[in-house]
Amino acid sequence: MAFCMRGVRNLELIGFLILFPLLAAVILLFIKNDSARKVVVGASAAIIAIASLALVIGNLSTPPIYYEFDSQIVEIICVAISIAIGLVVLWFAYKYKNILAGVLAAIQLVGSLIFDFAFAPNVHVAQGLYLDSLSVMMTFIIGIIGSGICFYALGYMKDHVEHHPDEEDRRPLFFFLMFLFLSAMYVIVFSNNMVWMFTGWEVTTLCSFLLIGYTKTDEAIANSFRQIVMNIAGGIGFLIALFYCAGTMNTLSFIEFIQLGLSAPAVISLPVCALAFAGITKAAQMPFHSWLLGAMVAPTPTSALLHSSTMVKAGVFLLVKLAPLFAIATAPAVMVVLVGGITFALASFMAISQSNAKRVLAYSTIANLGLIVACAGVGTPEAVWAAMFLILFHAAAKSLLFLCVGTAEHHIGSRDIEDMDLLFERMPQLARNMMIGIMIMFIAPFGMLISKWATLVSFVDNHQVALIILLAFGSAATFMFWAKWLGKLSGVAGQPANVETTVHKTEWVAIYLMTVLALIFCIGLPLISSTVVMPYINGVYGYTMTALDTDILALMSILSIAVIVLLLAGTTGASSKRKVDAYLAGISVSNADRSFRNSLSQETRATVRNMYLADTFGEERITPVAEISTTLIIIGSFAAALATVISML
Repeated sequence: MAFCMRGVRNLELIGFLILFPLLAAVILLFIKNDSARKVVVGASAAIIAIASLALVIGNLSTPPIYYEFDSQIVEIICVAISIAIGLVVLWFAYKYKNILAGVLAAIQLVGSLIFDFAFAPNVHVAQGLYLDSLSVMMTFIIGIIGSGICFYALGYMKDHVEHHPDEEDRRPLFFFLMFLFLSAMYVIVFSNNMVWMFTGWEVTTLCSFLLIGYTKTDEAIANSFRQIVMNIAGGIGFLIALFYCAGTMNTLSFIEFIQLGLSAPAVISLPVCALAFAGITKAAQMPFHSWLLGAMVAPTPTSALLHSSTMVKAGVFLLVKLAPLFAIATAPAVMVVLVGGITFALASFMAISQSNAKRVLAYSTIANLGLIVACAGVGTPEAVWAAMFLILFHAAAKSLLFLCVGTAEHHIGSRDIEDMDLLFERMPQLARNMMIGIMIMFIAPFGMLISKWATLVSFVDNHQVALIILLAFGSAATFMFWAKWLGKLSGVAGQPANVETTVHKTEWVAIYLMTVLALIFCIGLPLISSTVVMPYINGVYGYTMTALDTDILALMSILSIAVIVLLLAGTTGASSKRKVDAYLAGISVSNADRSFRNSLSQETRATVRNMYLADTFGEERITPVAEISTTLIIIGSFAAALATVISML
């Protein structure tokens, strides 16, 4: 009886989490008053976060639950949404004369209509919704981190409008798309019906397209079309998988698809390749990484949302769900493993050559997603454990860093790392939060490094020599670009004015929320492993995984607490310390400008600049190699999958 009551309560919460953000989005589309918008966004974000937390807390350590839910109304809505998305993209393609986008949109629209009316009605999915530990984890990321980013956007977008007085104030559309994004993500992570999942998938593609092109500059429009072209290509891959599943396997239930695949790997080689292709494009893996780099032209909340809790996380979510099939299906596994590994290493190298903070974060995101993709491709329980923790830590730390960079840009007038000298003095609170985010990304004992350790263990256990090499070189590059940035922030010489007094409270709330979440994830690593990650792995693979040393996890948790205490202790009493002029190698002229008179009686400004090694690791040098190699891998994998299908005929 208690189980039935909990099942009903879960189903109600799932429905609420899908529908409430949609309702908030529609309301925000018609609100133009700042005060009213602040109330609606704040209340909606809080309600979404509370409902998400309630679902998470009520379903820790629980086995997968599949709900009997089948609705003809939902099917009709999905068809209507597919038609609407196709028409919207076709209209924009016509308006901006983008032929490729129009052709792909037309292909997907026609394909969707054929599928919806000729194939889908013949297949019944009784269990339309489900809940497992992976969807619980994604619920937390979407509901807490995603809604926190929406709340942060209140202050940021107000400054954005003030800094761009020549632009039309389109904040109603902006917040509509942000909350619609959350609703679509919930559809993806809760849907066992693959048609419903595909509908949520395509809604995120359209929202991303509109958000990237938000400013309507030529660059923004070009980058938004790059995104829509690449992601519609992935959507067509998803659609091919749906045709195959309905026509050949007579199922559109995701769990049935997995179960059939485990019993007949050769049968599912092609649809798994098609779904993996969709996941790779959505996760911005090479050769499709350029759309995520182009997303940097959008306002910072968009970047944070796409990079941390929504768009790209949908891609890796799908790949992690497919991980058991990658363990037995050779062609898609080779594609995912090699594309992910190459992306991790080469994106990390290209991050070294960047001084633009948002591009560093973009390449870092692409690289970390590559590592998650590679873990999913390996498909073992240990690799999935590492992938899930990489998703969790990346979501919190990267959203924190994006928000910090956005706030810094508005107050120091630049997003260039070289302009962040003395940020510890100019914006002390922000600098501390940013430093915590950076340290979580690459320094022991914080969680991201532990996840990479687990990744290495899984690669070694499975004799993945190529991945071990890629992980080693990529990790070295990771250390280099994060250490350069951290060093810039650490400088405290001089006495520049504090400019963070005008930061909006909504920004501080969101930034500190991300910081607290990231630190809680580090401290609670053993608990998260036992209550969320391990139950998912045990439910999927059917046995208890014991390869990971729980004593090491507990030790890292304790060390994280110690490091956090030291960091916080270092901030106390800072205002009472006497500040002195910096020592400059000569007669000081201006301590504020760090200038001095040298031995030739000439005025010299003391500067420190990082090495970026653009000639070695520049985009122009590495990108062609990355795109050619990964394209050949994808083509070869599809050819192998098609050969497998033909051999069965």
